[in-house]
Parts: sequence; structure tokens; C-alpha cells
Amino acid sequence: MSESQVWDDVDDYFIGQLAPDDEVLEAALRDSEAAGLPEIAVSAAEGKLLHLLAQIQGAARILEIGTLGGYSTIWLARALPADGRLVSLEFSPKHAEVATRNLARAGLDKVVEVRVGPALESLAQLADEGPAPFDLVFIDADKANNPHYVEWALKLTRPGSLIIVDNVVRGGRVADPDNTSPDVQGTRTAIELIGSHARLSGTAIQTVGRKGYDGFALARVLA
Repeated sequence: MSESQVWDDVDDYFIGQLAPDDEVLEAALRDSEAAGLPEIAVSAAEGKLLHLLAQIQGAARILEIGTLGGYSTIWLARALPADGRLVSLEFSPKHAEVATRNLARAGLDKVVEVRVGPALESLAQLADEGPAPFDLVFIDADKANNPHYVEWALKLTRPGSLIIVDNVVRGGRVADPDNTSPDVQGTRTAIELIGSHARLSGTAIQTVGRKGYDGFALARVLA
């Protein structure tokens, strides 16, 4: 049995026991695939982790950068209190359309607002509106802009808020100093920003499973 098959089998076991997909989540994945969206949504185990982190954080306001088909959005929004709010930013109108349908099916269309356009522009517009601070920010968009997304997350949060950056291992390439790919460079810069910024305390975890070899970073906003 290959190493990757072992990872898949263990993931299947954990998901079956701890995060079995329900029909709404399964339908979101099916519709995303049928619409031709890339199959890069978080796994059910990762979705459940996001859900638990939002609950542990007591998050009432969540910002998501990168909606895709809304799968992770559903996991996060389900952790909100009755008066909670989630704003999700998506570059692709096609992806946003699929996500909006998936969120409506999940009964979350009144809780989640999907904004379409380049995330850096949407973030600037959001900041101009003077919103209440977000309690949790999930960053899962184009990796080259990860450091900019972390900087915006700092502007839009409060002391005690949690910032999550997905896909930071890049199959191990993040540790290769000679790799100049924009996704690797952006991720590495974001990690270095988290490690050096006076208002952030963070760590990064490597993961294996259905999504292969990857990982995520967690950072807490300090006073």
C-alpha cells in the first residue's frame, strides 16, 4: 500500500467518525464539480476544523478570502450565532454564482454575503465602510497575495482575533529557498510576516490526507 493511500484511508476513517458529510455539503461539492470549478475545496476534516475553530473563537463576524463553491463557507457560517455574519470575497463571478446557490440551499444566504471582484479591491472597499472588527479571517485565495491578505486581515480584526492561512506547505516547496514561484514566494513572505510582526503570534502545521501534503498557518492578533 502506498503512503498516499494510507493517508487517504486514515482521512476516510476520521471523516467517517468525526465529520461525515451531510447532503447539503455533498451537494455543494457535486454542484461545484458539475460547474467545472477546480477541485481544491478543503476536505471534510479541514472543514470541521474550521467550524470548531470558529466556535472556539466565539466568532460572530467572519471574513473569508476565497469563496470557490462555498464549501468552506458553509462550514464556517454554520458555526456563527443567530445574529452572526460572514463576508466572503471571490474573484470569479462564475465561482460566486455557484457558491451563492450552494449557500441558499444551505439556508445561509441571509447570513453570508459574497462579494465579487479582486480581493485586494474588495478589502479596500470593505475597510472604507468601517465595519466592526472580524473575529476570524480565513485566507484561501491566490497565494501570491498572501502577505497582502494578512496585512489587510490585521487592519480588519481586533486583539484576540484569529487569522488562518491555508495551503502554506505547497508540497514542501515553501522550504526551498531557490523556488521563485509566485505562490511559494507569497506564502513564504506571509509566514515571515506572521513570525516577525509585533501584533501577531502564530504557528504553522503540516498535514497529509485527501489533499496530499500541505498545511496551514494560524495567527492570533495581539494588542
